[in-house]
Amino acid sequence: MNQSFRTSGLLLGTAILTAAPAFAQQTEAESRQQTVIVTATPIRDSQQAAIEAKRQAPNVVDIISADTIGRFPDQNLADSLGRLPGLAIERGQGQARYVNFRGAPFRYTAIAFDGIDVPGAQNGRIPRFDSFPSVITSAVEANKAITPDMPGEAVSGFINVKTFSPFDAEGFSASLEAGYGEQELGGGPVNKYNGRLSWSNDQFGWVVFGSNNRRVQNTDNREFDWSPEGEINELDFRSYFVEREDNAYGGKLEFRPGGAVERVFASTLFTEFIDNEERNQYVFDLAGGAEAIGSAVSGESGYLPLVFVNRLLEYGRYDNSTWTSTLGADFNAGDWMVEARANYTETEDNLFLPIPYSLFGQAAAAYDVSNVEDPEVYVYAPFTMTEMDINQVSYAASIGLVVATKLDNEAMKFKLDAERDLQLFGRDTVVKLGGQWDTREATGFALVQDTSVGFPDDFDFADYMTGVEWYSDFNNTIGATYYQNEKLRADWASGIGGFPVNVTDDQKISIEEDILALYTMATTEFDGGNFVFGARVEATDYTSAGPDVTTPGGDLIDVDHSDDYVNFLPSAHLNLDLNEDMKLRFSASTGLSRPTYNEMRASVAVDVPGQAVTGGNPRLDAETTWGGDVSFEWYYAPASIFSAGAFYRHVDDVIYAFSTDIDGGLYLDSAAGEDWTYTGYVNGKSGHLSGLELNFIGQAADLLPEPFDGLGVSGNLTLLDSEFETNEGTTFSLPGTSDLIWNASVYYEKFGLSARLNYQYRDAWLSTTENDGFAEYWDEQQRVDASIRYNLPWDVQGARFTVFANANNLTDENDVRYEGTIATPNQIEGYGRRWLLGVRVDY
Repeated sequence: MNQSFRTSGLLLGTAILTAAPAFAQQTEAESRQQTVIVTATPIRDSQQAAIEAKRQAPNVVDIISADTIGRFPDQNLADSLGRLPGLAIERGQGQARYVNFRGAPFRYTAIAFDGIDVPGAQNGRIPRFDSFPSVITSAVEANKAITPDMPGEAVSGFINVKTFSPFDAEGFSASLEAGYGEQELGGGPVNKYNGRLSWSNDQFGWVVFGSNNRRVQNTDNREFDWSPEGEINELDFRSYFVEREDNAYGGKLEFRPGGAVERVFASTLFTEFIDNEERNQYVFDLAGGAEAIGSAVSGESGYLPLVFVNRLLEYGRYDNSTWTSTLGADFNAGDWMVEARANYTETEDNLFLPIPYSLFGQAAAAYDVSNVEDPEVYVYAPFTMTEMDINQVSYAASIGLVVATKLDNEAMKFKLDAERDLQLFGRDTVVKLGGQWDTREATGFALVQDTSVGFPDDFDFADYMTGVEWYSDFNNTIGATYYQNEKLRADWASGIGGFPVNVTDDQKISIEEDILALYTMATTEFDGGNFVFGARVEATDYTSAGPDVTTPGGDLIDVDHSDDYVNFLPSAHLNLDLNEDMKLRFSASTGLSRPTYNEMRASVAVDVPGQAVTGGNPRLDAETTWGGDVSFEWYYAPASIFSAGAFYRHVDDVIYAFSTDIDGGLYLDSAAGEDWTYTGYVNGKSGHLSGLELNFIGQAADLLPEPFDGLGVSGNLTLLDSEFETNEGTTFSLPGTSDLIWNASVYYEKFGLSARLNYQYRDAWLSTTENDGFAEYWDEQQRVDASIRYNLPWDVQGARFTVFANANNLTDENDVRYEGTIATPNQIEGYGRRWLLGVRVDY
């Protein structure tokens, strides 16, 4: 990491957060509005709309408006959410993928579209934000304190994505955008296309939208395996060539007849993420070669006359998608305002990787891991110092390894909400009550690693060599060159008649889940604020099906497991108006986190090459939580805010993965007597999650004359702490908790120009709890992004044109993952910078 840039960035963020008093000289209340028409100051106006929505909310919430999203160089919603206080993102090959909401595990966050919560595409619970492009949204609400009308599974937060309404603009409206750029490492193209069309009159309206984003990139990757004593066992050199694409399309029809029926609508949204991946990989087993000749690996550098080499050549695909459609009606029934919704959602999560796996090649090697961020290996002929081409290594065997997993989820939801005004204890009160019924059915199979796939008799890997060296910013000291992986896969499949996926009964996933929720809540107004209180009850009934097992006595046992449980989830929120511009909020809430479908499956996944088995546990209990929030908010000027908040969550029955040794013969006859590792999921003891959040947005227009009045700054800082205890008495932080997260942004908009520079930082965090001996962490990460837009000073038949440029990862950061300490990294990835130029047309 560039330490000087990190230090200067920290100083910038500190200056922004401590500048609130200077910016707060103008404190008179001004009129604010929920919907802002974007004019010459789109960043300021959109911030004002979001801040006003936050001010009027009955709970602790942060909001991003559509125009703010559009003026960041964000690839998807994860990037956008990562700029809010308390939210951080986890990346996959450089692209934002998951959201850690207040330092919590992914599954502690629920996601909804227009108030309809949908299952996460991954494991039935976890939202994959890389499939949600920013263009589909009109606003995003990140609810931090949960009210009874929100799902109980929103332990750390509830993200509600609001899509566009056809009545957002009167008459015909269009917004079209196209961009082209380049990924610096490898020179791959970056394409961005999106559009939205709408029309409405007084009663009828429609909107349609579509989006396509495509990126071709190379990824440098080095991975490591270390001994408990800190000696290097294996070095893994990889080069990925990936083509990633996300697509979204949908629309809404809406009719507003008047009278008792306010509106009737039908909406649909489809989003998908596709990752076509080529992998060229060499694994150097230093310890195995040394052991074979009675030697050992010692020190950061050295020479070994024998090392074993494995080669993997993959061309595979990962994809996930969400399709959600809703029918709805809002109408008056006497004194009640009623909202009725029926929703159908499908999610898919697929992985298919056919890998030619060549084993036990022999070479000699010199190695140097003194710089773990750029290790070196030099390849020689076995037992010599004669240089050898890596492509000349002879392998003892080559096997076809097919890695696959699949999970399909179908969900039906019926939701009814009703509210009315009345007097309660002599106070104006809005009473709201409702119910929701969900039925979900998940089918698929756990991770399959099938080694039974062979090759045609005349298959020769040498026919697919290109002689083109890897694109790399790391040292390619092994002299690796690319193979034609796509053609290799096609010829391989053609020669054997396709790739079967052999799924055994104990690898299948079949889960049925029904959830009935009822809630009631009231918002009581009083002089100087309001009080929101109520409770939600959720009843869960599920069945996790497993294979039939025959006992030694010949009896057939059905291992299906069914259970049901009920959770009572009260909450209360006190919102105090200290004066015209200051609010103080207190919240207490409860929640639960159900096990993911991967965790609660009655099946196993067998990794033969890795001598490991992973199994689900259908008897897991849901995690339950209680806690509170306090927040101070100072709206000291239009489009400006200073806020400070603190929160605490107590978590019972924390779910984690526990590993133990087993006899491999339990799952593979030929492995009898071998020591394998079995990893299963269990409920641990209690844990907690707490934090402090600071947020500041300020405008120079409140202080400075032209042309400096176009300046603006924003910054937020979050301090987090978490811990949970395993059944063995070991304590860890919860996955996803960084001790420090902060963002700083400076922008200028004037004379049709809008420019923004943004910095993000989060320190190290626990990535997984799959083993309570060696914890796996992501090291600290930072990103610098920039965007610039210019509104051309003319229009054509009412069409307005904007040109823009986006730049990501300006400081060319690498991402590092490690075991135990940073001195023993197990993965280092680099991606390079990304550039994009484009044009937007609004009508």
